[in-house]
Amino acid sequence: MLAAIVFYVFAAILVASAAMVIVARNPVHSVLFLILCFFNAAGLFVLMGAEFLAMILVVVYVGAVAVLFLFVVMMLDVDFVKLREGFARYLPVGAAVGLVLAAELVFVLAPWAFSASVPEAISVPIPDPGQIHNTKAIGLVLYTDYAYLFQAAGLVLLVAMVGAIVLTLRDREGVKRQSIARQVARTRGEGVETVSVKSREGVDV
Repeated sequence: MLAAIVFYVFAAILVASAAMVIVARNPVHSVLFLILCFFNAAGLFVLMGAEFLAMILVVVYVGAVAVLFLFVVMMLDVDFVKLREGFARYLPVGAAVGLVLAAELVFVLAPWAFSASVPEAISVPIPDPGQIHNTKAIGLVLYTDYAYLFQAAGLVLLVAMVGAIVLTLRDREGVKRQSIARQVARTRGEGVETVSVKSREGVDV
């Protein structure tokens, strides 16, 4: 009974925070709600007995990915006033796309139902804790049956990381940048200026 109550609490907070990730107007708030989603998902993994996945979700996604997203959003210096100007103009198009996606989900999920053999299929890959530990069981499944999907997920994360770097390295006016080639090619005459100062007279800068 207690496990069911904890599950529904974590699930409700997870769904609500996931909705706030989309609804929140401030991107920083969206990232903070995303971190809350990760923590609640980690709690659900602990309830299912997947402690390793819960730890990875907290350490990797909360400690690295979500914080990276937060820094990227803050470094982009988004103009929120300008961002909200086109909201009303594109609202009908966004609503139409949302309705189409909702209709597609209804058409896909309406004839779909759980089979009677689903509980047996779910319990098959779960090993006996006395024979193999959680981390090894995940590795055996991840690097055999889902190896290509795992590599594809890594490629998607790599593209996202490169895209974040490209966005933050945009040219800005008035920012001084270092040129290694110019520094190496600079001569002594360009870097040092000899001034003849008379006695008891200063130098005009």
